[in-house]
Amino acid sequence: MLAFGLRHYFVIRHSDFVIHFMSITYLEAIREAQAKLLRDDERVFIYGQDVGGTFGGAFKATKGLAKEFPGRVLNTPISEDAIVGTAIGAAMQGMRPIVEMQFADFSSIALNQILNNAGTHYWRTNVPVPITVRLPSGGTKGSGPFHSQSMESIYAHYPGLIVMTPATVEDAYTMLIEAVAIDDPVVYCEHKYLYYHLKADKLPEKGLPTGRARIAREGRDLTVVSYSAMMQESLAAAEELAREGLEIEVVDLRTVKPLDTDTVLASVARTGRLLCVGESFPWGGATAEVVARVTSQGFHLLDAAPQRLNGQSSSTAARVNLCRKSQSSCRS
Repeated sequence: MLAFGLRHYFVIRHSDFVIHFMSITYLEAIREAQAKLLRDDERVFIYGQDVGGTFGGAFKATKGLAKEFPGRVLNTPISEDAIVGTAIGAAMQGMRPIVEMQFADFSSIALNQILNNAGTHYWRTNVPVPITVRLPSGGTKGSGPFHSQSMESIYAHYPGLIVMTPATVEDAYTMLIEAVAIDDPVVYCEHKYLYYHLKADKLPEKGLPTGRARIAREGRDLTVVSYSAMMQESLAAAEELAREGLEIEVVDLRTVKPLDTDTVLASVARTGRLLCVGESFPWGGATAEVVARVTSQGFHLLDAAPQRLNGQSSSTAARVNLCRKSQSSCRS
């Protein structure tokens, strides 16, 4: 039974019987994954701003957990640097902390702790730092420049970190559970737009291993490689193009670090064309890395030059009408 009333029931009544349909949202999958982790492993605790008490964090991802697990869902001061530093110390002593950043943007204040301390510690001391840092990522209408950023490319640039970008309800659940089990520091990028817009009928018992991409849609004419919320947009575009006779293959990276080059290359071998789609800024980043790997390792597979589709190289505007303009695509 899922905790905290996660189930939404839709009822269709017939003369003789009643059929119940259940769905669970992306956000609820994250909450349930944390509940399972707290139940199953006494080393796990959650640490972040307003996550304790009745509030449940900025997006209610920990709602109800503090009551069910007293003393293990802890509020923190407004200091991302101190939050991550404390989590690193606890991890070095055998704990498995989950850090919730209110917004991915604010994690920049803790870059030194995440990159230079957590990311390098094992290689300097042979002592692992198994922390999971949850980043509510990506843009939503009116969020503005300080609450809309996609930070995965920054963290993927540095060695020692795993960067997860779940694009489905199922992955949001299984990948968070796996993140906490991994001995390396994990940056878990959960997209805010998917919180309530994405639903699934049930949660899986297990998922694909970390670092394995997934063919989300098979096709023959073009490979689209994406992740997080843009994977869902890519699927929608592929369905629309199918009405025109074009069959698009969509690859969901799932993690941008490590990056499953083999699955991408195999898809390009089938289609001969590549488009990489990401929400983050176009300069550098995950989409650029995919293009670089395909052109260096699979140039002979391409029938046309690979392309990228990213957000505009501009801060996200707070006003909705300007926000639409700033979300104009940037091709390279």
